Amino acid sequence: MALSQSFGQQQKQSLQQRLSPQQIQYIKLLQLPTLMLEQRIKQEIESNPILEPDEGEELEVDGAETSDTSETTDSADSDSSSEEESSVDDMNDIDWEAYFHDDADEYSPSYRRDDREDWQDLPKPYISSLVELLEHQTALLDLEESQKKLADQIIGSIDADGYLRRDLSTIIDAVAFNDGVIVSNDEAEEVLHQIQRLDPPGIAARNLRECLLIQLEVLDLNDPNRNLAIEILDKAWPQFENKHYDKILKKLNITKEQLRKAQQLILMLDPKPGDADVYLNPNHFIVPDFEVFYEESGDDAGSEQGDFVIRLNERNRSNVRISHRYKEMWDALESDRKGKSIGKSDHADDSQEARKFIREKMESARWFIENIRQRQQTLLETMKTIVALQEDFFKTGKGLRPMILKDVAERIHMDISTVSRVVNGKYVQTPFGVFELKYFFTEGLETDSGESVSNREIKNVLQEIVAGEDKSTPFSDDALAALLKSKGFPIARRTVSKYRDQLGISVARLRKEMGG
Repeated sequence: MALSQSFGQQQKQSLQQRLSPQQIQYIKLLQLPTLMLEQRIKQEIESNPILEPDEGEELEVDGAETSDTSETTDSADSDSSSEEESSVDDMNDIDWEAYFHDDADEYSPSYRRDDREDWQDLPKPYISSLVELLEHQTALLDLEESQKKLADQIIGSIDADGYLRRDLSTIIDAVAFNDGVIVSNDEAEEVLHQIQRLDPPGIAARNLRECLLIQLEVLDLNDPNRNLAIEILDKAWPQFENKHYDKILKKLNITKEQLRKAQQLILMLDPKPGDADVYLNPNHFIVPDFEVFYEESGDDAGSEQGDFVIRLNERNRSNVRISHRYKEMWDALESDRKGKSIGKSDHADDSQEARKFIREKMESARWFIENIRQRQQTLLETMKTIVALQEDFFKTGKGLRPMILKDVAERIHMDISTVSRVVNGKYVQTPFGVFELKYFFTEGLETDSGESVSNREIKNVLQEIVAGEDKSTPFSDDALAALLKSKGFPIARRTVSKYRDQLGISVARLRKEMGG
């Protein structure tokens, strides 16, 4: 009885905000960088036949044909029309001509002026990847068929930084399982030995020490410094890795000058030979979404008046349009519908389905084009606000001020989440280099003079101090904190340590190098 009383119906009222499919599409488009937007547009063109690439040609559209010519329908038509057909006939009032001529001229993806040349979309030459280069070189080696199978497995197992972190015995097992080829451990080591000495040398090394040793071995130098460098890596690697130079001097019975020259040679080697693939692969290049520069006024010589030029990459435009072919198809269907008695043949049903299809695809295309244009406007408004808040930096390349997402969101009257999507993965080209938009958002602190300064600026000063220090006696964190304080940045030692870690700067002991 008690159990039955625990069941019952309850009413609960709650308020929920749900995004429409169009809003969801806009949000997804907003967070795409330039290259990914191009791919997204191609996908939409493939899925929606109403859309086609906008190559810039002018379409001749007869105004009489594109105007709304269907004021009423014949009584015979209305008698035979169903409710579904009436909903499709609502498409008659579409202003097709507006779609055809509603191009990017109404919205220029630039601010202040548009007289500079458009960014050129230069064709990209095909460049082989590092894996392909290794495969071509391996094909020139004198390998048996079983060894070629093993070489393919080794090359396919190389990490992005060029190391082979997969155990060689596992690779041998994979070749046996996939190709039915049995390779001995000694034979596998020999194949790996040959691959490691291809270009770039040190590729497929299993650790940093092996990578550096291989590069030293392939150097065609009869140089005592090279031989000593090999001996250091071979016999005193732990001491060298931890920069215990006194222990190396004692262990190898060498002078400080000999160690310094050997160290200089080792520092010239490439610790990550696979990183070359970043430059070989065009997909790794950054395509700036914006270009910003400051142009002084030419009206008055010596005048400090000027203007910022802010341009959105032309590849962010909605390079799609409504297909004129489907406008002609729609006119033909309309003409057929009015000239024949609908409802008397299967052809009427086909015509109705075709009009319904065009209507749905047309609506989808309209929203897609509108969302891309709205994305353009939001990106440009955000960039204009960032420039307004960071004028000194965009003029001189210095003087970055504290700024958070909320500062921009309040000025463009949008949510912080929207601004976050805009800046994520987007880059701007400036006269001082290419920067990710996230670079301009930093917390700040107050200097001794009472001025608010970005912690990014403090990090830059910290980098300059470390770059200029005597590497034989590098600054400790306490010393760095004292130097920053003398420059007007009163920050604690633990904050210096945190900034140093974020910049990838090692502790003083590991920054130590042999003096001259």
